[in-house]
Amino acid sequence: MKPFDQHQESSAEDQAALWAARLDGSSLDAADRGALEAWLAENAAHGALLAGYRQLSADLEIQLPALLSTADLAARPEKTPPRRRLSPAWAATAALVAAAGVAFTVWLARPATQVEDIATPVGQRQSFTLADGTRVELNAHTRLQVQIGAAERHVNLAEGEAFFMVKKDRARPFIVETPAGSVRVTGTTFDVRADTASELDVTVVEGHVQVNPGDGDGAGPRSPVALGAADSLSARAGTVSVERLTASDLDDALAWRQGKIVFRGVPLRDALARFGRYHGRALKATDGAASTVSIGGRYSLDDLDGFFMALREGWHVRITETPDGAVLVSLRTEP
Repeated sequence: MKPFDQHQESSAEDQAALWAARLDGSSLDAADRGALEAWLAENAAHGALLAGYRQLSADLEIQLPALLSTADLAARPEKTPPRRRLSPAWAATAALVAAAGVAFTVWLARPATQVEDIATPVGQRQSFTLADGTRVELNAHTRLQVQIGAAERHVNLAEGEAFFMVKKDRARPFIVETPAGSVRVTGTTFDVRADTASELDVTVVEGHVQVNPGDGDGAGPRSPVALGAADSLSARAGTVSVERLTASDLDDALAWRQGKIVFRGVPLRDALARFGRYHGRALKATDGAASTVSIGGRYSLDDLDGFFMALREGWHVRITETPDGAVLVSLRTEP
């Protein structure tokens, strides 16, 4: 990456202040997010500049009462001092103050808590940057509501799967709520899947998280579970299990980020449910032997026909499409 010259640095300061103001004052659409990501990619220093102005905004939020109590002093007339030429250092400082003023002006008008709804349709995966700088990758058919406040960052994962690269901020915990429990962090990398209201899967890549499984079995709240890197938690109604993953297991668990899915000894009914959710279709195995057939292999999530072909050739099943568009999978030995 190229170093800044003096003119580039001044322009970058202005851009950083404006981006900070926009992030704190409103939600960005897809085009704005693309423009921001392109600007950040231009030079490694851009990220540091933006972080500095975001911190300025956070500091202003804390100091606002004192600032407002003395705001009337700015309106009082003062004697105009004699003009003098500014040195380059003072000029740079003045530019910073002016840019900070832009951020402060927009900050005053922003809501106390910023709320953003994000969703992906069936068959599509998307990436987003939240207002606090956190990166999120969403699997297909996933819905989030994000609330970024002064004391807490809160995400409601109503359904689906999301991979979080949380911007570190010890003063503002990052909490992911699902129907089956919650995950709390201050800055780390992890995956959360909540395909149904009674299921929760959490896989940690870096850092530590605290998981609070829900009480889907009616037995009352469960104790929080601490997870570290390479730990994976699975919570189902009445049970919570934690597994230590190998590097290969971790890659398999997160293969959806590359559009793949890996099954190792998974019951056919569960494999069909995963593909069905991704494509928004009802895929079911007949009751009995077919539903418990053990499935393995690595598949493309986007290639449903290829998955069906593998099932026919490897597990000798019959695949029937019903008039309503659902798919029923049965053993060829079944009547």
